[in-house]
Amino acid sequence: MAIHFFSEDIAFELQKKLRHKRWLKNLASGTGYQITELNYVFCSDKYLYQMNMDYLNHDSYTDVITFDNSEKDFALAGDIFISIARVRENAKTHAQDESSELTRVLAHGLLHLMGYKDKTEEEASLMRKKEEEAIELYRLT
Repeated sequence: MAIHFFSEDIAFELQKKLRHKRWLKNLASGTGYQITELNYVFCSDKYLYQMNMDYLNHDSYTDVITFDNSEKDFALAGDIFISIARVRENAKTHAQDESSELTRVLAHGLLHLMGYKDKTEEEASLMRKKEEEAIELYRLT
């Protein structure tokens, strides 16, 4: 299992990396998945916007984009890009502290790799429920 955290075009250092790795591993294994190679890349709004345009043809800002590189069932591999500026903005908008919002977005990307979607209201509702469960798991980790 390999989980890595990188910064691209911004200065950002994730605190408590080992705790986050343990939590992400537990989050995946709790539903029968194993992380084989997972890269989180923290970046700027501009960087993620350009990725959204270039790779997904979406003309919008977002907090997270997940690229699934998995080759086997239940073996997760991927790259998850997170806009730290968007995380901070969302935290203010939803009256959350930045740490909780970042935890939500870290989980959101992993949940996408596990097959959860958020395009319909029903999918989004289930995604929010899973995010809340993931945040609670983080608090217990």
